[in-house]
Amino acid sequence: MILARTPSIRRRQGGYTLIEVIIAFALLALGLSLLLGTLSGAARQVRWSGDAGRAALYAQSLLDQVGVGEELQPGRTEGDVDGGRYHWSLSISPWVDATAPASTQPRNLQGPRMLELVMTMQWGEDGRQRLQLRTLRAAPADTGGSLP
Repeated sequence: MILARTPSIRRRQGGYTLIEVIIAFALLALGLSLLLGTLSGAARQVRWSGDAGRAALYAQSLLDQVGVGEELQPGRTEGDVDGGRYHWSLSISPWVDATAPASTQPRNLQGPRMLELVMTMQWGEDGRQRLQLRTLRAAPADTGGSLP
């Protein structure tokens, strides 16, 4: 007697198992989250760079106007630009050479002297972003105040 062959109940079907699909989706989600995190950080750096560049331009423009049409006076002034987005402060004080001993500091009050201008720009939600520019300007001896 010849036995008829019965098809196997378990046939190997092509395709992926549920575990393989879940692992593939988990790896895809991990890769996309890393990619989006990197892109988000890059966008934040580009935005910060643009804000810092704009702050530097405003600071330079404000420094260029200091002493034009008016005499430089030691003191402090401040204000806002770009609708309050950037806050600036300018401090003007007699310049003292920090590297020279006090005995060799210039005491000539008859001729021109140097004033140090410090421009500080702040921006951001809490004003933590900061840029500071320093420069020296020659001023006549009668600009008020005296050298230490």
